Amino acid sequence: MSETVLSRQKTGGDSCSPAGRVTRSLLGYGVIAGPFYVIVALAQALLRPGFNLAHDDVSLLSNGSFGWVQIANFVLTGVMVIACSVGLGRALDGGRGATWAPRLLALYGAGLVFAGVFVADPMNGFPAGAPAGRPDAMTVHGVLHIVAAGIGFMGLIAGCIVMARRFAAEKRRRWTAFSIVTGIAFLVAFGGVASGSSSPAVVFGFWAALVLAWAWLASVSVDRYRRTT
Repeated sequence: MSETVLSRQKTGGDSCSPAGRVTRSLLGYGVIAGPFYVIVALAQALLRPGFNLAHDDVSLLSNGSFGWVQIANFVLTGVMVIACSVGLGRALDGGRGATWAPRLLALYGAGLVFAGVFVADPMNGFPAGAPAGRPDAMTVHGVLHIVAAGIGFMGLIAGCIVMARRFAAEKRRRWTAFSIVTGIAFLVAFGGVASGSSSPAVVFGFWAALVLAWAWLASVSVDRYRRTT
């Protein structure tokens, strides 16, 4: 019997405290958020008439009769990221990055929420009836959408770097490199989108960086989940 209990303690099984179970539940949202966002966004991109995945920004999906789907996608994903940030703060429990990594991740989540609240301006002919290119003048909610997304993305990038410092302090070189590469890749991809280019290379490059960022968040969440007892 004692050997069984010891085995459970080593694996973090039944030895997890009630507080630890709450922390793990919150971290679980960091695993769910990415697949949820990508699947919902890609499904719309493939099914909604007039949307060109190789040229159009996913934010345009917030427009039109089915725009509520992408709005909900932004908001729900953002709430899940914020929940994960709370779990990360509980899991880190002091040490380098314990204060700012969760805050920056929460900033990313808040950016997603407000990117859903403030809808992007229609453009590039989507939805039907929208200008063929970019609008001559941006609306207030269009500007706020860009600001919210930009602040959120910078929070994610900074969060990657802060976590890289945390992993470096723990002498975990692979995790340090993973975090740095993710932050730099997303910064470059975001810079390409922010330049206003709608070329396939820029659009698909941003998608690739976004998937990498979600994979990083899920991996960090699982890592801290396993370390929480």
